[in-house]
Amino acid sequence: MALKAALRHDTIRRAMEVDGRVSIADLKDRLGVSEVTIRDDLKHLEQRKVLIRVRGGAVALRNGVTERPLEETSTTNRAEKLAIGAHAASMITSGQTVIIDVGSTTTELAKALSPELTRVVVITNGLNIALLLESLPGVSVIVTGGTLRPLQHSLVAPMATLVLDQLKADIAFLGCNGVDPARGFTNSNIAEAEIKQAMVKSAAKTVFLADHDKIGKVASAFVSDISGADLLVTDDAADPATLEELKAGGLAIDMVRPKVD
Repeated sequence: MALKAALRHDTIRRAMEVDGRVSIADLKDRLGVSEVTIRDDLKHLEQRKVLIRVRGGAVALRNGVTERPLEETSTTNRAEKLAIGAHAASMITSGQTVIIDVGSTTTELAKALSPELTRVVVITNGLNIALLLESLPGVSVIVTGGTLRPLQHSLVAPMATLVLDQLKADIAFLGCNGVDPARGFTNSNIAEAEIKQAMVKSAAKTVFLADHDKIGKVASAFVSDISGADLLVTDDAADPATLEELKAGGLAIDMVRPKVD
């Protein structure tokens, strides 16, 4: 029974990460248990500060902070993200199959792709990235499918990993919310972390893009150990001591300098 409860709690957590709220009626049908059991599960998760119970269900509690939409996060460290995105875009050559993760920095990568590229296939879970690339004649876009997370314009499980399981890419460009020498690459959203893990498995080479605010930070959802990445691209304001630890752990790092207006 304890294991079943743990599985139910994990399912509820995942639903929270995707939708931001759950209903008792939906959970009752999805999990095949009684309303009393669902209410007990929600009470348990509320005590652990995962959610707040409301009439008919619950809403997500994100450590007291409302999730910021992609359009808002894109304005933070914008010069750094532009430089990181441009550097990453320069790694892509004609004929490659490339995975581009959702995120503000990966969006800058998509914007910086050369119109001279030909026979490039881009696999993405970012609807905004797919729309950005539809105007490039030399780029074909495959969207992963899945459940939409509106604030990030991202597609997550269920279904999103099925496409990735069937495809192999030359290189994957991933965003994250934390890069730590001991805890690896982490993300603040569990559902998106699951997609990132599938992207790492589907690519011959993995490149993480993270501005200096992410370096030395640890978010709630594990994505990959440091050894799972081939390269980190960050900016020159990142903490030097942490970068040295990352390098000592075998991680290659490209450091870019943002343009000053």
